[in-house]
Amino acid sequence: MKKTMIAALALVALPLTACGGNGDGKLAKQVEKAADNRADAMEANAKDLEAQAKAERKTGEDRADAIRAADVNAAAMTPEQRGEVVANDAAAVR
Repeated sequence: MKKTMIAALALVALPLTACGGNGDGKLAKQVEKAADNRADAMEANAKDLEAQAKAERKTGEDRADAIRAADVNAAAMTPEQRGEVVANDAAAVR
C-alpha cells in the first residue's frame, strides 16, 4: 500500500514540476503556432492541387469529346502518334 501511495504522489507531482516558470510554456506555444501555420500552408497547397486536378480532368474530358466528335481514325495512327495524343503532346489536341 505504501509503494502504491508513493507512486501515486509521484504521478501527481510530475506535472507540477513542469510549471517551473522557465519559459517553456511560451516556447511550447510558439512551436504549436508554427506547426499550425505550416499545416495551414499545406491545406492551402492541397486546395490548389485539387483545383489543378479538377481542371486537368476537365481538359481530358474535353479532348476526348473532341476526338469522338472528329471521328478520328485511331487505327490508322502509329503507336507513337497515339501515345502523343494520350500524353497531350500532340499539337492537334492541345
